[in-house]
Amino acid sequence: MPGTPSPSAEGEPSRLRFAFLETFRARLILAFAAVVAIALGLVLATLPRLLDGYFAQQEEALLRPRAQIVAAVVSLQIQQGLRLGSSVPEPILAPTRPLTGSTALRDALGTADSGPVRELTSQVAQADIEIAVAPDPARPNEVAYRLAVPASDEVAAPGQRRDPVSQSESFTLADPFWTEFQASGEAPTRLVTVRISNPFTFRAQTLETIFGVLFIAAGLALAVASVASVLLAQRLTRPIRRMTSASRDLAEGNLDSRVVVPGRGSPELAELATAFNVMAERLEESIEFIRRDRDRSREFLADVSHELRTPIAALRTFNELLRDGADVEPETQREFLESSRQQIERLDWLASNLLDLSKLESGLVALDLRPDDLRAVVESTIQQAEPAARRKGVELLAQLPPEPVRQRHDPQRMGQVLANLVGNALKFTPAGGRITVAVTADAEGALLSVTDTGIGIDAAELPHVFERFYRGSRANEVRAGGSGLGLSIVRSIVEMHGGRVAIESALGRGTSVSVTLPRDVSVSSPATSPA
Repeated sequence: MPGTPSPSAEGEPSRLRFAFLETFRARLILAFAAVVAIALGLVLATLPRLLDGYFAQQEEALLRPRAQIVAAVVSLQIQQGLRLGSSVPEPILAPTRPLTGSTALRDALGTADSGPVRELTSQVAQADIEIAVAPDPARPNEVAYRLAVPASDEVAAPGQRRDPVSQSESFTLADPFWTEFQASGEAPTRLVTVRISNPFTFRAQTLETIFGVLFIAAGLALAVASVASVLLAQRLTRPIRRMTSASRDLAEGNLDSRVVVPGRGSPELAELATAFNVMAERLEESIEFIRRDRDRSREFLADVSHELRTPIAALRTFNELLRDGADVEPETQREFLESSRQQIERLDWLASNLLDLSKLESGLVALDLRPDDLRAVVESTIQQAEPAARRKGVELLAQLPPEPVRQRHDPQRMGQVLANLVGNALKFTPAGGRITVAVTADAEGALLSVTDTGIGIDAAELPHVFERFYRGSRANEVRAGGSGLGLSIVRSIVEMHGGRVAIESALGRGTSVSVTLPRDVSVSSPATSPA
């Protein structure tokens, strides 16, 4: 019905509340507050008993001197009363009536409503006084006379209340008139016990005040602890929230998202933030590498398509001309067939180079490393390239040291490197030029170099010469063939040997390519060329 909230809408606030309680921040706050509350509860449950016991001991200690004073006064009062208060002397407890009080004792002490003991309750004890007389000190529980005088509430000061503590003081008293009542025999000894109880004190009021202050302080402490826990939770979870936000940014493609490493606070959170940033940097590098590799793959496919398009188009044209041109002269047919053969050879050479480069860059080629003399590779390359150099009128020289240059390498692959470098030098060196292939050794390894006096390379093109299918702007000027894969293959092979390749060139001054091989070769996969 319109205007009626759906059950899901009604349950949304409760779900949000439960979701908040499940967060690390809420659990941290609740845990901190619970610990403080439990500690305060234990204090409030234990401290009152301790304080009550302490104050009770103090009141009992203060009550003992009063009991001693009252006992001394009662003893004196009994003795004086027995001598002066009764016209007919009789023992404190007559032997014929052992369980009843004597007249002389009542006259000496008075009653519960009047007499000397009443004055003691207000002036000395400020508490209830009870006097008990036992005929036989050996049996103190057999009381023959008891006098209880309660203290008047008028004695209490404002704020004082009855305190359930007591103190007792006992003394023995010989009946001084026993001989007058009983002609023979020794006067018996009576046990008199004076007990002071329920004094008026400020203990109850003091405890109430202390408990009230404690409850207020506990409430304030719990409130302060709750606020402190909220602030602490915010401080502790702030880096986590930042990392959560940065993680969302990374998930959305914002690869430069980072978190600030806290300079103060928990070292664990700082370590976590540092690890997160390292992870983000590596993730960014990996994704950037994947992007570059994807772009290189696209460019590679485009370059391959472009390189294949020319020979395939030429073959298609020659095939159509031969098919449709019935009156084509035999000489023209031979030219078409020769051109077709050249294009087929180019396709075969291109496919072979592409396959070779793909294997090299994928790490599928295993090097046959041997500690051989590098001079043999140079001599073999010079010998193979000598006929082509002679036909073009280019001088081909080898600069070799007299001692062997032993270096762990793959002779076949290093021969491929020198063949590509010498072949490029022959393409771009005009007649009358010179190509020098040199090898030297030092403490760090070996150095191979191919230097020519050719047309040179523009400085703006040098960073791109090792890219796949790259051919300089002056390649067409000398009508040099090639696919632009030679230097890419060279770099891949050199990097598999753990070495590096560098090129120096200037327009009109020639080119020099140097290959550096380390002394201890570690076989590695070549770095992907930045196509």
